[in-house]
Amino acid sequence: MRLTIVGCSGSFPGPDSPASCYLVEAEGFRVLIDLGSGALGAVQRYIGLYEIDAVCVSHLHADHCLDLCDYSVARRFHPGGPKPPVPVYAPSGAALRLGRALGADPAADALPDADPYHGITEMFGFTTITQGVMEIGPLRVTAARMNHPVETFGFRLEHRGRSLAYSADTGPTDALAELAAGADVLLCEASFLEPADDGAEPLPDDLHLTARQAGTCAERAGVGQLVLTHLVPWNDQARTLDEAGQAFSGALSLAAPGLGFVLD
Repeated sequence: MRLTIVGCSGSFPGPDSPASCYLVEAEGFRVLIDLGSGALGAVQRYIGLYEIDAVCVSHLHADHCLDLCDYSVARRFHPGGPKPPVPVYAPSGAALRLGRALGADPAADALPDADPYHGITEMFGFTTITQGVMEIGPLRVTAARMNHPVETFGFRLEHRGRSLAYSADTGPTDALAELAAGADVLLCEASFLEPADDGAEPLPDDLHLTARQAGTCAERAGVGQLVLTHLVPWNDQARTLDEAGQAFSGALSLAAPGLGFVLD
């Protein structure tokens, strides 16, 4: 199983990275975990545009799913004719949410024969994610609800005795440590830094993790390696790494586009 970071910028694309997107490969099967804003162009540095076997979406915020709209256009209007549908595993309501974003024409939606999905269901075969285990190609994928304002799933991907856990977006939750327990790699969001002083604005509840909270979770879960992601462009990355390292004693790194990990 191989992980390649395609995009790791938190909440919006940064100057050096698209928003969230991760390529996982096993036995020639290629699945994208999230396809956020700006990620579709970067994906093509690593695999062909039509070599994607499946997409797994953690939640329906734009920085994790919006480039599916662009991908549907690329598949529909290929010069050789429309490409066959790609499986998309996503939270409930994904087809309607993305179809509306693709259409963006309220007047057309009001017509009696309007397609509320704007053809996106012709390019993607949507499967609604629920908590539990599913098989995606050769991968065993466990989905668990995270602590975020919209329905959000973290994932644990397993193949031949190796495991990769992904937090998606989440505030503090026991579910993440349980999902990641003993994983070889935890790809964990670290959107916030600890407030610098007592007079700082308090951090929002139930939204994101600080780097230190990510490190604490990884230590509790006993993971082999912690990779910090969802790195908001205005944060000091050196401080992000330092704060996580205060809580996690294992191998630690920051996600970066093109960075790869082989779980062998």
